[in-house]
Amino acid sequence: MSLAFLPNLPFGAEDIDSANLNTSDGMLFLLSAVIFVIMLGIALEMKVDDFRHVAKLPKAMAVGVAAQFICLPAITYLLTLVLGFRPSIALGMILVACCPPGNISNILVYRARGNVALSLSMTALSNFLAIFLMPLNIAFWAGMHPEASQVLKDVDVSAVELLIDIVVLIGIPLCLGLTISSRKPELARKVQPLVKKFSMIFLVLFILGALIGNIGVFVDYIALVAVAVFLHDTLALLLGYGIAASFKVSEPNRRAITFEVGVRNAALGLGIALSVFKGLGGVAMVAAWWGVWDLIAGLALSGWWAKRPTGDVDESTLEAAESG
Repeated sequence: MSLAFLPNLPFGAEDIDSANLNTSDGMLFLLSAVIFVIMLGIALEMKVDDFRHVAKLPKAMAVGVAAQFICLPAITYLLTLVLGFRPSIALGMILVACCPPGNISNILVYRARGNVALSLSMTALSNFLAIFLMPLNIAFWAGMHPEASQVLKDVDVSAVELLIDIVVLIGIPLCLGLTISSRKPELARKVQPLVKKFSMIFLVLFILGALIGNIGVFVDYIALVAVAVFLHDTLALLLGYGIAASFKVSEPNRRAITFEVGVRNAALGLGIALSVFKGLGGVAMVAAWWGVWDLIAGLALSGWWAKRPTGDVDESTLEAAESG
């Protein structure tokens, strides 16, 4: 089944599977370094108490983690089949769905008057779980896809290379950052804002540079990719809120779970797309545009929620009720 609502596309949509973003080894190294620093910034904000908080809200944590690592990849897989996205676009959507959340989700939860403690705990737990679950999810769902699986073979994606990239980009900076935040909390508090600020600046500059260097590819395919990302991101946000509501968790926790499920670490996805997937058109463009649209949609939703009461009592009362 193809995208019937996009008839007579004025660009070579069929060729996106053979398009590649031009990147040098130096650019790939720079992006990997930026992602490493971004993940370090996330870890510097973590505390051991974030993991202890998991035990305080077991239902909300279980619902959120299951939605991220089981439901979102599965629904993404079905979406790519139903709407018949091109194989490389489908692979990019699966890649993004398998990424953990970043610290942008924590900011959005705060703006939306959600449970920030739950959001921080879920971000911490999800990023550590992603070290092991992300490569397994990508291999499983992409391998099952009738067309994206062929792309995996054509690009010659190495499972070992994917695992090494994830360990380097997630595992090492998270362990390093958590160690610093636990043993040198004052240093972590001073360094973390600078790390977050400058890493995001360099990421934006990198994306702008990649856009300028590949402007022809972006002009040709951005409309198709934008439709895919819009539908995918909307579905992810709806999934987060819907599954939280179905398990009857409190409204502040629903808002936290919504952003933890709906906001993906697209920078990590872009790094893997450019390195492991060799900058393949649909994969790289989905990851790149997801980071832009995800922030726009997240700010809009959190701003809307900020003006609406949660209708719940204080957090300690909520924790006591939901842990029971």
